Amino acid sequence: MNDDPFSTLSSKPKYRGRFAPSPTGPLHLGSLYTALASFLQAKSQQGEWLLRIDDVDPFRTATDSSDRILRTLEAFGLHWDGPILYQSEQFEVYRAALERLDAQGLLYACTCSRKDLAALSDANAHTSIYPGFCRSKKNQPRPDHHALRILVKDTPITFEDALQGVQTQNLAKDVGDFVVFRRDRVYAYHLATVLDDSAQGITEVVRGVDLLDSTPRQVYLQQLLDLPTPAYAHVPILVNRSGLKLSKQTYADPVDVKNASSTLVDLLTLMNQDPPADLRSAHTSEILDWAIHNWDLSRLSAVRTIPLNL
Repeated sequence: MNDDPFSTLSSKPKYRGRFAPSPTGPLHLGSLYTALASFLQAKSQQGEWLLRIDDVDPFRTATDSSDRILRTLEAFGLHWDGPILYQSEQFEVYRAALERLDAQGLLYACTCSRKDLAALSDANAHTSIYPGFCRSKKNQPRPDHHALRILVKDTPITFEDALQGVQTQNLAKDVGDFVVFRRDRVYAYHLATVLDDSAQGITEVVRGVDLLDSTPRQVYLQQLLDLPTPAYAHVPILVNRSGLKLSKQTYADPVDVKNASSTLVDLLTLMNQDPPADLRSAHTSEILDWAIHNWDLSRLSAVRTIPLNL
């Protein structure tokens, strides 16, 4: 890794994308869908596709999940470039970033529990906006058990998403000061992901639209840490018959690797790529070769969900 955790790689291809699954269980079809989209976007531009395992949270990491994810990707021919980055090996980088933000006077201790905030949400429709209860304690000694929140500004963060269009969010009004280090001593997702994207030299992030609302927070951290902001493309998510996102929480089934070819064709169909029917009997390498040469990200259009009726 580069000795300077806040710099990007000195030599990188024109395009570099990534897939960053959390090892909380086996890949389901929704995750494979996102992996395939990011893979095809990278390879269609003769770029690199990197893999990161988002295992920053030890409380959610499931035994052997990382290995199962790798085997599933390989079974579908989704081979990554270069070494895998494991977030659990980047803690010193995250710690250094927190120290840098703290030195700028941007962090403060927060002792609000989830129970406290949940009670507030029962009485306030704007449940996701942190009301700043602990901001006034910024200059007081920090208690033993606390999270670290970052001060946000009352100014808009704007970026253009390749699929969802121009996005603007005022963090102070729409989110509030957000957590960058949790009470259980876990580095927050937003901090970890911007540092990892920079370390891997990512030029475009292709991920699910359920993370679109998180992007302004990440752009804000990139600005504070002098990190480059990659391009973003938030693809629609697959939903079940109840309209819920496919996830482990909604009991989505693990991907069946025994029918890799037909599954790839099904996913390409869901992506509006119009694969020929005879590809179902082809090897995964042939399917991916066709998909790379015919890939058109714009066919995913600016929609948020795709019902799964396979």
